[in-house]
Amino acid sequence: MQSNRDLGEGIPVRQATSQMTWVNYWDHFLARCGVNRGGHRVEPGLYALGHPTPHSPVFVTANYTLSFDALRSALAGIDGYILVLDTQGINVWCAAGKGTFGTDELVRRIEAVRLSDIVSHRHLILPQLGAAGVSAHEVKRRSGFDVEYGPVRAADLPEYLKRHQATEEMRRVRFSLIDRLVLIPVELVHMFVPTLLVAILLYAISRWLAAASAVAAILAGVVLFPILLPWLPTRDFSSKGFVLGGIVALPFALAMFQRSAAAPLWLRLSSALACLLALPPVTAFLSLNFTGSTPITSRSGVKREIFTYVPIMAWMFGIGMLLTVGVRLFQHLGGA
Repeated sequence: MQSNRDLGEGIPVRQATSQMTWVNYWDHFLARCGVNRGGHRVEPGLYALGHPTPHSPVFVTANYTLSFDALRSALAGIDGYILVLDTQGINVWCAAGKGTFGTDELVRRIEAVRLSDIVSHRHLILPQLGAAGVSAHEVKRRSGFDVEYGPVRAADLPEYLKRHQATEEMRRVRFSLIDRLVLIPVELVHMFVPTLLVAILLYAISRWLAAASAVAAILAGVVLFPILLPWLPTRDFSSKGFVLGGIVALPFALAMFQRSAAAPLWLRLSSALACLLALPPVTAFLSLNFTGSTPITSRSGVKREIFTYVPIMAWMFGIGMLLTVGVRLFQHLGGA
């Protein structure tokens, strides 16, 4: 993919190609599955794509391999430079929100690679999704380079470069079913061990029904939630998660109510209520993991959600677990 060369006067420029290899695709697969999450990155710096001249365009991206590879593969047949910022292996969108794809890093990287000595123009093309972290007028003031925001998708760059004008479709952020499905594997890998431990613990305490209900609540949060996101009612992710969690918990609550027909009514109701209190907060909490990877939420909105809903989740889950333990103790002591 890349090699080093020198553009005179000791200015190091790495060579990149638009060709993707199986090594790249394997890296993408591992990244999508959350394996070595912080390791999917390229070295920050300046890359030459094809055979650029001092008049060739300069594209800016993050040092997350999927972002870098999406850009270089979309620019097949185009000579230019790619300025890679140090976003700590985070994609453009998330890094812009965190500030690593930002004004300071952009100006610092321009100076570090001595970009003004390499190109004759003073123009940078940034991804539209990086706009939240970059102040164009500050970049101009501090570095002398103009900032131009390209299309949302790197695949639209060849068409965009013909007129340097984005169509309405190029500016539109999509979040289709495919976009949502690719978010699931990393969450599944991340939650596999905790889910297994919880299932084993609950099976030991209360057999298969409690274990199955916990697994269902977790899977609802990491699998069903992104799939059903557009159709779940309410606006906040937390309340959407509560709705989905409640739907998933309901059949388990009914099963727990009917499991011990000879038990006192209050005990059966307590078992069902414990399920309805403990499971929805689990799904709702896990749904918050998707706030940073969708075009629906905002940074301030997510903060508001956390402060509003997380205490409710904690109280519901805590009361539900206490109720569960109380029911099991009563049954163990021979009260039912």
